[in-house]
Amino acid sequence: MEVPSGQDVVLSEVLIDDSPGEIWVRFRFVAPGIAREGGSVGHDAAAGDIDDLCATYALPYLEREGIEAARVVISLADRELPFGSADPEATQYFEAYRPDDGQCIWEGF
Repeated sequence: MEVPSGQDVVLSEVLIDDSPGEIWVRFRFVAPGIAREGGSVGHDAAAGDIDDLCATYALPYLEREGIEAARVVISLADRELPFGSADPEATQYFEAYRPDDGQCIWEGF
C-alpha cells in the first residue's frame, strides 16, 4: 500500500466494534519502517501516513461495505500483534477520526 512516507504498509485486519450506541471500525496495519531499531520512519512521517490511510483506504472501505461508523481508528505497528496485547518491544501509533462528509476529522483523546 502506498503512503506519503514511502514505507511499506500492509493491512493486518479490520475490526468492527459495536459499542453501545456507536460503531467503531479499526484498521490495523503492519509498518516495519516505524521500528525503533532498524526503522527509518519517525513519528511525524507516520502520523501523515495514518491521516492518508484514513482518507484513501478507510473511508472508501466504509462506503464500499455500507458501514456507517461513528469513529475510525487507524493503527500502525512495526510487527503483527494480537489486538489488545501489550508488547514493550513493539512500536505502535494510532489515531481516531470521525468520518464526516467524505473527510477524516481527527478526534484527539
